[in-house]
Formats: sequence, structure tokens, C-alpha cells
Amino acid sequence: MNPTVGIAVILTVLQATQCQMIKDLRACLLGQSLRVDCHYENKTSNPLTYEFSITKDNRKHVIHSTISVSENIYRSRANVTMHKNLVCLYLQSFTTSDEGVYMCELKATNDYTGNQIKNITVIKDKLEKCAGFSLLIQNTSWLLLLLLSLPLLQAVDFVSL
Repeated sequence: MNPTVGIAVILTVLQATQCQMIKDLRACLLGQSLRVDCHYENKTSNPLTYEFSITKDNRKHVIHSTISVSENIYRSRANVTMHKNLVCLYLQSFTTSDEGVYMCELKATNDYTGNQIKNITVIKDKLEKCAGFSLLIQNTSWLLLLLLSLPLLQAVDFVSL
């Protein structure tokens, strides 16, 4: 085998093994808005593209995307934020007509293993309210620092007495 071809094959295999993987998909109510959290594990520094869609009446509707064009009925109500290993969809003025199967699709640039897709069924009456600390928990170093500093804060109170 040609050494150049061999190296190219090895690099392609290594690149394919270093893709993103959706770990969890959750939905909750934040006031009158729906929030869909797409948690993923990213093993590459390549740019990430995403698509949030809903399937209802056996038809897929794109809500917000960097992969394809979003539908007009969602464009003005949808917003997406990206944090470390988390892509969040916010859909304002969420009603029962927005119920359906929501999909998060992720793809890293130059990832040849294909898109990662996860679905969740969203029914308004069954949604929980979003937890206030969910973003803090995503970054466990802040939580760990807070827990480790509690004994120090108690010691300062004791000394000041």
C-alpha cells in the first residue's frame, strides 16, 4: 500500500472516531417558552452544526437550524444558544399546537460518521418547569468549587464570633 494512502486512511479513521455524540435530550417549560436541551459529548474541535425540528401530523418542520432553512412559522419564535456541550432551543409562546416529537440533530464539520440524532416527545401538560440551576450543573467545576468553599465560609463565621 502506498504510504501516503495509508496515512490518509488512518487519519480518516481517527477523524471518524472523534465525533460528537448526543448524550441526552430534555424538554421543560421556562415561563411560557419551551426549552429543549441537547447535551452532547464533543471529541473534536471542528465546528458544530445543528438542527432542531418537530414532527407532527407525519411531517417534519424545521424550527431552527444551521444545516437547513427554518420554517417561517417558527423563525420569529425560536432562538438557540450554545454552551459547552449543550445546545438549547427556546420556543416562545409554546402552546398545545406546538406539541409533537422534537428532534435534535448535530454534525461536526469533517465528521464522516454521520449526523447524531435524538428525539423527545413533548406534551405541554406533561412538561416540568425548568430547574434554575441546570446551567450551573452543566459546569461541574463551579458546583465543586461552591461545595468545597462551604467549610471555609463556616470557619470564617466561627472566627469572627
